[in-house]
Amino acid sequence: MGVGATQRLSRLLAMVPWLLRQQGVPLAQAAGHFGITEQQLVKDLQLLFVCGTPGHLPDDLIEADWESGYVFLGNAPGLSRPLRLGVDEAVALLVGLRTLAEIPGLHDREAVESALVKISAAAGDARATADNLAVDLTSGVCESTLALIRGALRTRTRLHLRYLVPSRDETTERDISPIRLACFDGGWYLEGWCHEAEAVRLFRLDRVVELNLLDQDGTPPREAVRRDTADGLFVPSPDDTVVTLDLAPGAHWVAEYYPVEGVQELPGEVLRVRLRTSWPDWVPRLALRLGGQAHVLAPEHLAERAGDLAARALLAYGEQDPADHGPHGTYAPHGTHGVEQV
Repeated sequence: MGVGATQRLSRLLAMVPWLLRQQGVPLAQAAGHFGITEQQLVKDLQLLFVCGTPGHLPDDLIEADWESGYVFLGNAPGLSRPLRLGVDEAVALLVGLRTLAEIPGLHDREAVESALVKISAAAGDARATADNLAVDLTSGVCESTLALIRGALRTRTRLHLRYLVPSRDETTERDISPIRLACFDGGWYLEGWCHEAEAVRLFRLDRVVELNLLDQDGTPPREAVRRDTADGLFVPSPDDTVVTLDLAPGAHWVAEYYPVEGVQELPGEVLRVRLRTSWPDWVPRLALRLGGQAHVLAPEHLAERAGDLAARALLAYGEQDPADHGPHGTYAPHGTHGVEQV
């Protein structure tokens, strides 16, 4: 089950008991409560409408009515109570909160510690189990590297690093005035004022080739504002390239793995996605890796680049003349009957 399906199932399980207690709630209010659009809420209700207990007769299915603009739910006695944490879930939550509380530079430490106290008090036997567990957050990063950065943050000392940029396959050198050390999605990041770019930048520590302390003041300038990561690490820029891709079912994971601006469902289970990137050269390589499951639509120069890469790759196997690749990043080698290969 994909991440999107898992999130939707969790939302539906929480939605049913809430709607049963809020009979006649306006669609807009219900959608706002669960942080989704009214269109997505209607799709969820349409799914609930065909769910129920085994037998699948009319009396076995959940009753849902929203045509009037107000939501009414019925015939769901088995889901009338809010979900309760199981032992494994309580243990995972406690361990996660304790790990979060140990991260240096955490903004809302008081909120985390308050939640930890309340959940610990209600966890029962799970609390003792959680006490015996710990999470290693080094995630491939040497503890000495983390210690060096923490020291630089304490003493306001500038750092010099050699940093690998995979999208350009090159190593750059930067002088950084550190702002904070943070862990996102299991990876460690250094946020700091980059003196070369004269802007705040975020650096993945597993891409740092070399790191040294400099004998220089590392106090960030006034204009160095830490990034708001509430909505993720990616920050759109007006200078970004907007890329449009069509994704067949085998490539749907792209819409969940990468930050996308919009997803449109097309016939044939195709997803049309729009995403932004500051370095678009990786897009044709992604399309090539996905094979016929992806089609680059725009911008045109990236679509042509994807087609050229596919043509050269097939030429290496003696498949076809590169001049035969189709427009807009498509490629139809002999014997495929027009099936797009990207």
